[in-house]
Order: sequence, then structure tokens, then C-alpha cells
Amino acid sequence: MDRPDNGPCVLAAVPAEDAAEPVGDEGMSTVEYAVGTVVAAAFAAVLYKIVTGDSVVAGLTGLVNSALHTSL
Repeated sequence: MDRPDNGPCVLAAVPAEDAAEPVGDEGMSTVEYAVGTVVAAAFAAVLYKIVTGDSVVAGLTGLVNSALHTSL
């Protein structure tokens, strides 16, 4: 099936001075990075407390001991 020839494809460019610029967002990315860093550090602290808790350490120790003393 043949396609009709509609001529060359032309894209209209928007001049840079006509492009809309965000107003009032200076420093926004820095704040987002700071908040993300604080959230990641808090999550790491909570995860560290959970992993180093007595129940998790006891469970992992029991699992390793069980695996080492299992005969095939």
C-alpha cells in the first residue's frame, strides 16, 4: 500500500525569548535534594536499628546455625 506524499515535514520552533520561564522557583532543586538526603538518612537510621535489634540478630544467628548443622 502506497502512502501519499504530503511534502516535507516542518516543525515550528519557539524562540527562546517566547518560552515561558518558571517564576519564584530559585533554589528549589537544592531544597529538594536537602529533604531527600534527610529522608534517606532517617530511613537508614531506622533500618540500622531494626537490623541490629536483638530479635533480628537472634533470628539470623539461628538461621546460620541451622544451615551449618544441617546434613544432606
